[in-house]
Amino acid sequence: MSNVLVVDDAKFMRLTLTNILTKGKYNVVGEGTDGEQAIRLYRELKPDLVTMDITMPHMNGIEAVRAIIKEDPDAKIIMCSALGQQKLIVEAIEAGAKDFIVKPFDEYRVIEAVKRVLGQ
Repeated sequence: MSNVLVVDDAKFMRLTLTNILTKGKYNVVGEGTDGEQAIRLYRELKPDLVTMDITMPHMNGIEAVRAIIKEDPDAKIIMCSALGQQKLIVEAIEAGAKDFIVKPFDEYRVIEAVKRVLGQ
């Protein structure tokens, strides 16, 4: 069972993703609310995958992706974004994210992205 870190400033979004991932037989090992927490939790938990919101306080998801990829070039990160953030999605992929999923979350799309990024 793969370990996943869920990072989003909205509790409802973290809960939604956690439910989808748990149902898909993934183990959510931690939750973060901003980019700074994402980096700290990534170091502590060493998850197989991170789902990362783009727009968050203190440090956004793109900055967090850059920091995590700098420390671990093999990190597997999927960005989460609202519709209409295509420019930010491109920036996130260029920063090292492996895929993206759009809010509101489609359960099938989330699991497909996770499987693809983890090579399952």
